Amino acid sequence: MEEHAKLSAPPQLEETFPPSQFEQKDDYKRALKEWQQALFHVQQAYYHQNKRALIIFEGWDAAGKGGAIRRVTEQLDPRGVQVYPIAKPTSEEMNKHFLYRFWMKIPSPGTFAILDRSHYGRVLVERIDNLATQNEWQRAYHEINEFEKTLSDDAVRIVKVFMHISKDEQRRRFEERLNNPYKRWKLTKEDLHNRAKREEYITAINQMLAKTHTRFAPWKVINGEHKWQARVDTLKYITSKLSEGVDIAPPPLDASLIKMAASQLDIDETAIR
Repeated sequence: MEEHAKLSAPPQLEETFPPSQFEQKDDYKRALKEWQQALFHVQQAYYHQNKRALIIFEGWDAAGKGGAIRRVTEQLDPRGVQVYPIAKPTSEEMNKHFLYRFWMKIPSPGTFAILDRSHYGRVLVERIDNLATQNEWQRAYHEINEFEKTLSDDAVRIVKVFMHISKDEQRRRFEERLNNPYKRWKLTKEDLHNRAKREEYITAINQMLAKTHTRFAPWKVINGEHKWQARVDTLKYITSKLSEGVDIAPPPLDASLIKMAASQLDIDETAIR
């Protein structure tokens, strides 16, 4: 069997979007706080155990990637997480292999790295807009799998999410941005250009999901139609994947530290837990 054996059921984009379970904002806020706290505990465990994680966000324009990333990170220790917004490569980067700039963003032990868009641009925008040759983007599936397998073998936990919304919801969000002076900057000509090629993107996205959904780096499609639900679902999924096989319990106190603290702070040593 191929080394990069895919899971039995790689996710695919669907055009059905179940309703949100959150009708009241208070319910959403409670769930958000609960999962943010859970993820913070995971981050602490990764720090103490020198583990590291690469979290990859892909998705439609206006699908809520930025909002989800903000909720993922806002309760984390900022010293242990780095967010990289990925734009088009520089002229220098274009003269190197497309994965070069992503090797430079691999997390250090004890930290998380989050990619807001990623190396999957080679098989999405570069494919659709003919910025890569057919041979280059077809070859990239294998190269990406090898890249992620190498990271996984080096104990980097990889979590990949794709934020999915309907064409109608994307139009509504674009219109909202256009009419809001404080959000207008978010709408670009590239967004409208990409929207016009939605059917081509659906084909490319589904092929990407099928060819790069591996045991060491599986994909999760997040229903982004309802922002509250999408944010909580993203937090739950990331927390779940990062927790697999990891002891989340806080590390025990060092006995010598307890003794020193009891002496210097004049407190009962047996009361320290």
